[in-house]
Amino acid sequence: MTGHRPFKDLTARFSREQRAHVATRVAELKEEMALAELRRARRRSQVALARVLKVKQPAVAKLEKRTDIYVSNLRRYIEALGGTLEITARFPDKAVTITNFSELGRPAAARQGRRRTRKSKARATPSPARDHIG
Repeated sequence: MTGHRPFKDLTARFSREQRAHVATRVAELKEEMALAELRRARRRSQVALARVLKVKQPAVAKLEKRTDIYVSNLRRYIEALGGTLEITARFPDKAVTITNFSELGRPAAARQGRRRTRKSKARATPSPARDHIG
């Protein structure tokens, strides 16, 4: 294979400052990832994640491509990867963790402290056409 060299060979001639800049940028990029990149970084396949989430693989692929997602679905996805989801609002003077979403992973009946209604019982078994997370 011509033209392919390891990254370390490309940076071997960099000055100390250039290597420090590259290292800083790599660290920044590791803190910002799309869902698919995060899944790959955690060494999980869409199929394996789908199994944990009890959905089909195309549902995972669709979720990873979305730009707008329910917080509850995102939480389940992150937890299936072994993490926890925290939502933080950042302001110039401080960051605040938003706690409204801490109950989203629990079923509605448990959140409200009451038994399921007829409507929620009917929805407890998803139709075969609905293959989504959440």
